[in-house]
Amino acid sequence: MSLNIMYDEAKKTVEKALLNSGLSPRQAEVCADIHIQSSADGVESHGLNRIPRFVDYVQKGWVNVSGNPELKCAKGAVENYDGHLGIGITNALFCSDRAMELAKEHGIGCVTLKNTTHWMRGGTYAWHMAEKGFMGISWINTESCMPLWGSDEPGVGNNPFCIAIPREEGPIVLDMAMSQYAYGKLGTYRLAGKTLPFPGGFDKDGDLTDDPGAIEDSMRILPMGYWKGSGMAIVLDMAAALMANGNSGIDIDNANSGSCTGCCQIFIAYDPYLFGSKEEIQSLLNARVNAADSTHPDKEEGHVYCPGERTMNTRKKSMSDGITVNENVWNQIKAIADGNLNITDVSSK
Repeated sequence: MSLNIMYDEAKKTVEKALLNSGLSPRQAEVCADIHIQSSADGVESHGLNRIPRFVDYVQKGWVNVSGNPELKCAKGAVENYDGHLGIGITNALFCSDRAMELAKEHGIGCVTLKNTTHWMRGGTYAWHMAEKGFMGISWINTESCMPLWGSDEPGVGNNPFCIAIPREEGPIVLDMAMSQYAYGKLGTYRLAGKTLPFPGGFDKDGDLTDDPGAIEDSMRILPMGYWKGSGMAIVLDMAAALMANGNSGIDIDNANSGSCTGCCQIFIAYDPYLFGSKEEIQSLLNARVNAADSTHPDKEEGHVYCPGERTMNTRKKSMSDGITVNENVWNQIKAIADGNLNITDVSSK
């Protein structure tokens, strides 16, 4: 069952839960905003649903609430940081901000981050850069949770990739895992008692299925585009480790400290007006989006959207009607806010 929680109530409750978990007032405020905004945008899987797991990781020492990014090396428009297993959200916000500062100076800025923790919704940082007027590109490597094409066991992460186009009439933002559905999305459908809109993986018998729980049990999520998603996942893993001089997916596997603990992340900001005026670039973007959105829908009364356009409608509805959250997840968050840290992550099996 789902509930609708108004933003102010969600903010107060989540901040209290995070303070009880050992975060500073500033950390709790920033993280609460990001978790709530993700759910408000319709990404429940990496918003409020993730709070019990995050608290569990803090309690286990897998997230170092005192860890902050430390500059290890800088060369022109590129900087490399060690995240010291700090809070994934605050580490990633620091690095995306730093990438934009470098882009202001050089036209492009690249910040590579190693030894960090789960950044929650990857699209957060692409949205952040686009809303500040920059094209943003970011990705991450993770523990092995998806079979490579031709395998029946996890051998690579689903390694989300994000790109945001800073269109003034509304950013165009692609935020995607290399699997057809991320595990967080499987959990969202399972908690809601729903099947997936399209098959998302294989069950234990090797049959393609739309049952999210069966896919979670088999750990055989389907690479998006089959062999293409598999190939993209492995090169994104290696590229992140190479650029950040940090862990690859197999190192994260060997550490066995939960999802994304010790991972690498890449943040690239680009000045969209480096070679064209603001007027001509925005005109170009609007023309392209309008042409795409006006293509004929495949269903009567349907509508075609570019990535991210529906997010703004979801955000507006959440702000007026309340943010959707699974009742079991919300009860977990309230329990943590009341001081009960003996929680179970109901979003994960």
